[in-house]
Amino acid sequence: MDFSAERLSYEKGELIENNLPSHPVELLTNWVKTAVDEKLIEPYAMSFATCGDDNLPSVRTLLMREITQPEDSTGKLGVVFYTNYDSDKGDDILQNPNAQALFFWHSLERQVRISGKVRKISEKKSTDYFHNRPQDSQIAAWVSEPQSGLVTNRDAMESKFEEYKQKFSETSQIPMPKFWGGYELVANKIEFWQGRANRMHDRIRYNLQPDGSWLMERLLP
Repeated sequence: MDFSAERLSYEKGELIENNLPSHPVELLTNWVKTAVDEKLIEPYAMSFATCGDDNLPSVRTLLMREITQPEDSTGKLGVVFYTNYDSDKGDDILQNPNAQALFFWHSLERQVRISGKVRKISEKKSTDYFHNRPQDSQIAAWVSEPQSGLVTNRDAMESKFEEYKQKFSETSQIPMPKFWGGYELVANKIEFWQGRANRMHDRIRYNLQPDGSWLMERLLP
């Protein structure tokens, strides 16, 4: 299959420095809100890349659940997601907390790349979120241990789900597994990409400075 002749001209928007906020959280929030308002399918979905001690990069699609401004660091921003701590990504994060998230909204001709360090959020916050999930999703979290582990077949997985469903049928609240919870990617760099005609795309990068301010820079396409 050869797609070398395929071309699209991106002409829906622009990024001009004079029109941009000094803090990237405002622009990120605005872009996510636009994607939601446009009713894109899972506009909060992001590709999330990690790399452990083996130096082999690994990427997967996750759902961002919150945009944050961490209270312990003036000027910073973060994105929160939830997963199994014993997963491959959890092992990578334990070995190397540096990671990158990528949002791509094709119909808006926009992309955001967030680089930073990952840390666990509080157990209370994870627990509150866990109990707000649908009950079947809570049970699935128990089934996923160890996430990415081998399973004989689909039937074995379904059987395990039914076992946990029966186990928790008499409980008023399904407990959150100790191996499950939230992470926050705290950004030190964030790049906004807006497609433009003739491949003269707009790329604006914000770099976090030691004093908590953000340095805005334009990158060549």
